[in-house]
Amino acid sequence: MDSFANNLRTRAEELGISNAEAARRANLSERRYGNYVSGRREPDLATLVRIAQVLETTPNMLLGFDAAPSADTLRSKINSAVSALAEGDKEVVAACAEAIVKLRAR
Repeated sequence: MDSFANNLRTRAEELGISNAEAARRANLSERRYGNYVSGRREPDLATLVRIAQVLETTPNMLLGFDAAPSADTLRSKINSAVSALAEGDKEVVAACAEAIVKLRAR
């Protein structure tokens, strides 16, 4: 469960929040959350899900089951999927992607 503890610390750091803040947002005591971060204890499923929501990730990612895909892997998946589409569907996908980009730019 050391990877879980490391993943908790890493994800909180990525979000710029302290362990105390993560505990507060997950409605846990600092001591209880500290046990998870130190690797002394493991959360039950409901607590794991709450922590994942607070850290804006998935339980699988915290447990080390999902490695974040690389940009090359994502690009390859997208290219493979798009190449299998009919031309009209490719236009729909392009319009959707453009809409997402515009929404994110706001």
